[in-house]
Amino acid sequence: MYIQRLILEDIKEYQKFFPVLLISGARQVGKSTLALHLNIENYITLDDINMYEMAKNNPKGFIESLSKPVVIDEIQRLPQLLISIKEYVDKDRINGEFILTGSASLQGFKEISDSLAGRIGIVELYPFSLKEKNQSNDNIIDIFSKDLNKYLLTKYEDISIEKDIIDGGYPEISKIDSQKGKYLWFSSYIRTYIESDAKELANIRNMDKFINMYKHCMFRSGSIFNKNDIQIQVGLDSKTFDSYFSVLEHTYQIQKLQPYFNNQLKRLVKTPKIFSIDTGVLCHLLQIKTEDEFNKSPLKGEIFETFIFSELLKANSYAQNRTNLYYYRTTDKREIDFILEYSNKIIALEIKASKTVKKDDFKHIYKLKEEINKEFDKGIVLYMGNTFLEIDKNMYAVPIGFLR
Repeated sequence: MYIQRLILEDIKEYQKFFPVLLISGARQVGKSTLALHLNIENYITLDDINMYEMAKNNPKGFIESLSKPVVIDEIQRLPQLLISIKEYVDKDRINGEFILTGSASLQGFKEISDSLAGRIGIVELYPFSLKEKNQSNDNIIDIFSKDLNKYLLTKYEDISIEKDIIDGGYPEISKIDSQKGKYLWFSSYIRTYIESDAKELANIRNMDKFINMYKHCMFRSGSIFNKNDIQIQVGLDSKTFDSYFSVLEHTYQIQKLQPYFNNQLKRLVKTPKIFSIDTGVLCHLLQIKTEDEFNKSPLKGEIFETFIFSELLKANSYAQNRTNLYYYRTTDKREIDFILEYSNKIIALEIKASKTVKKDDFKHIYKLKEEINKEFDKGIVLYMGNTFLEIDKNMYAVPIGFLR
């Protein structure tokens, strides 16, 4: 069954205004499937060795020979083709002519991508969100930024979120029923796809060290990014570590979350956190296969936080009113899991793996509200209960089932 991606409407808008559109995202996230649902007849992939050789040997002639509009899949295999695409669209700009997909962000090819400024629209595709899995068109970022009072006392069925966390959001996993099948898929994904993208993006001489660094970074998902600590443990110099880490970022495996900063606030931690983008991959690396193993894991809290980060990231990619995402932490250890900043307003979001919520669970949010005053919009505690509650004015307890 094809699940329609909620970013599809954004893509159609980009096609109206840009001659080139790039759909970028991790391997196996569904980019090709999405591109094939745009009703464009002409499709080529640079995974085809014949097409690759033709494009590499005569990029200008190759681009000119293609019937337009055209989908070119896996553009990161031959990023220099972007220069020929630029020359072509500059001669006769027709919007919607080139749909590109790539398993790496253009930040990995900054010098080339800069030449396409004003000519290319970029959408980032992530694994399925809970909303997409349940075929809901709602967007949690848009909902959180509006009036929540209409949801008060709404009840949501008790749900087990553990399976969603362990499976993650990659489309192929939703088609696999057996635990062994999922294990084999994740194992293949990590060894085959990540290594393939890594080799194309960077001159990695020691793949074992790269994989080791990758695991160490993933195991710290939801934690403050301590570069020196990881660097020492995996035995990499600073320059090599930075190069390897940028590959993980550009191939959509790991993302940094910057701390919230405001000139009114003092004594704030200024080091980013790091997060795995998919909890399915993370749980596989941690050898968590069952709900019981998840609940007994010493990293349960960090994995749960990673899952919520991933849901916010996905929703933000196609929200009507996009927000800036941060976390908040002071030097005296007051912490709020996520800060959503939009239109000079702040939403503070905490996560609680419990079926009950007390006013005390909002204590750090109350303190932040005092400090930023008029910028504060609302505080939210996501919890494992089933009733949408207002604990105080603009302070809401939101059931985890609301994310579905």
